[in-house]
Amino acid sequence: MAQDLSQFPKALFTQAQVREAELSAVSQGASSLYELVERAGAAAFECLVKHNPNASSVFILAGSGNNGADALVCARLARASGMAVSVMMTSAAGTPECQQALAHYLKDGGELLPKAVAPILAAKIIVDGLLGTGVRDAVRDDMAEYISAINDNSAWVLSLDLPSGVIADTGAVAGVAVMADVTLCFGGWKQGLLTGKARHYCGELEFAALGLTPFFPEASAQRVGKETLKDYFDARARDSHKGQSGKVTVIGGDMGMAGAVRLASEACLRAGAGLVTVISRPEHQLTVNVSRPELMFWGCDLVDMEVYLRLGWAQVIVLGPGLGKHDWGYNLFKAVGLSDKPCVLDADALNLLSNEPRRQTNWVLTPHPGEAGRLLGCSVAEIEQDRFAAVRAIQQKYGGVVLLKGAGTVIFDGKQMVVAPVGNPGLASGGCGDVLSGIIGALMAQGMDNMQATVLGVVVHGCAADLAAIQGERGMLASDLMSFIRQLVNSDLL
Repeated sequence: MAQDLSQFPKALFTQAQVREAELSAVSQGASSLYELVERAGAAAFECLVKHNPNASSVFILAGSGNNGADALVCARLARASGMAVSVMMTSAAGTPECQQALAHYLKDGGELLPKAVAPILAAKIIVDGLLGTGVRDAVRDDMAEYISAINDNSAWVLSLDLPSGVIADTGAVAGVAVMADVTLCFGGWKQGLLTGKARHYCGELEFAALGLTPFFPEASAQRVGKETLKDYFDARARDSHKGQSGKVTVIGGDMGMAGAVRLASEACLRAGAGLVTVISRPEHQLTVNVSRPELMFWGCDLVDMEVYLRLGWAQVIVLGPGLGKHDWGYNLFKAVGLSDKPCVLDADALNLLSNEPRRQTNWVLTPHPGEAGRLLGCSVAEIEQDRFAAVRAIQQKYGGVVLLKGAGTVIFDGKQMVVAPVGNPGLASGGCGDVLSGIIGALMAQGMDNMQATVLGVVVHGCAADLAAIQGERGMLASDLMSFIRQLVNSDLL
């Protein structure tokens, strides 16, 4: 089940913004840079003891920057507490703060081990203070060797500020990165820690503000989670009827792909839409209706006037689940393009859009990294190297609201950037994206604006997956989310 981050700040920052806050605190006399190092080192020691209350020894790796300085303060405090402390510095202290922290550690009787891999492999508890937020490119070979040794060990690992090798602004990995059990983030949440590869390497996230909160500029992004839902799903009026709860047309399901449109349309109902019509191949009516008779169905061989009537009837259109890229799907894609209705585009609708790019303000685009790569004409690796840049580029090119699926979904509407670290690897299963599209379409039809519906749809979807994963992530199905979706859109059940 996903970690509950609700007790931590919602604001996320870039590395440059964190540095700006530090310098602002210094210039206003609230702290010196070394005082911030002392606070970080003390927080690291407290975190170490909290997770290892009976620890008698610790191995600490310190780099030459302020990340290493934090580690050296932690080492000094651990030694003063009676722990057997082994410290290895990977290079000479570089920053003034690191030099000062080293001097204090040595003055108190601390010693440094010679550089070697063997002691790392033998350690039982490791504090990772190797590399800080300045990492941009692939880590040096010597650092990669130390990181690999940490990962080859079965020791418990605490990473300071971020796992060494993880890039603070993007969550990508600079060739190799420490696999932490706990990452203690200092000062302000680094936006990259909540998305991409970082979610695999960070382990459990913890946070120490260090007194910097008043000095931060406007956040680069916002974090959302389950706690967001309670503010949006009030009980319905007692005299509500289905026509007031939103009308959605879901389009997709070419031959052999009836399941996709079936899942999207049921998710739409479970998220509260009052009326849902499915437009799909006539052969798929039994698949759609046999277990969900509440769905209305129109079998479509050709785009005719009846299709346009059902597009006009809807308040919101969901296009793409199982749509295919052949003439049948393409003709429906073109028909929806003539509509002025708000719409959610997923799956093959996005692939068709990548072939005929256009910009529109009233749609929501929901690509996974492969679809995002096609929309931008680049590789999946390029998308994952900077998910924030990718979602900005898609939004600039195509307009509307864009959500980039993956570990830590990123959402951008041209103004606001949101990261949703919800969900789990159980969502890596066919049909889960179709369910998400249906949820978003339902929330739009119930009166939420496109950005709001997208953000809350992602949270509902991810939290439903976290509830379903209580029985195990492996083998979790898209249809397992349905009952939890219903629970999450009812505030009295949260």
